[in-house]
Amino acid sequence: MRITVTVDGTSYTDEVEPRLLLVHYLRDRLGKVGTVVGCDTSNCGACTVHLNGRSVKSCSVLAVQADGSEVTTVEGLATDGSLHPVQQAFHDNHALQCGYCTPGMIMSTLDLLGENPDPDEQQVRFGLEGNLCRCTGYQNIVAAAQDAARRLRDTDATAGGGR
Repeated sequence: MRITVTVDGTSYTDEVEPRLLLVHYLRDRLGKVGTVVGCDTSNCGACTVHLNGRSVKSCSVLAVQADGSEVTTVEGLATDGSLHPVQQAFHDNHALQCGYCTPGMIMSTLDLLGENPDPDEQQVRFGLEGNLCRCTGYQNIVAAAQDAARRLRDTDATAGGGR
């Protein structure tokens, strides 16, 4: 099947097998290897991307389902060589060990903060449910999400409010 999808701001038109998963399309066809395959069963969240602005586990979405859509991967967040505030908060708060879950955690955090710009610890933990980290106790991940929330609020205040 022929699909056209915009990934990280670039439009792609490709012939794909109807059974090709979005995660494999992104990694194997487009080279977006920041989107990782963790479990292939939608349990871990490592493959989370944004599809039309909402986080989805790309191992549970067919590439043909993304036809006509906009996909944002973790690689698409940085601009002009600068990390996105959520990426920077994860870096500054040491919210990773092996880093395997980090792309999915970042994408899910971005979605969470879009819905709740000032989450408390429990809201962060609930909002990131479905994203598993096998290395940490999640404390630094929660701290990074709350730090990212502050950074985004500060950015909005400096920019005059619009996100």
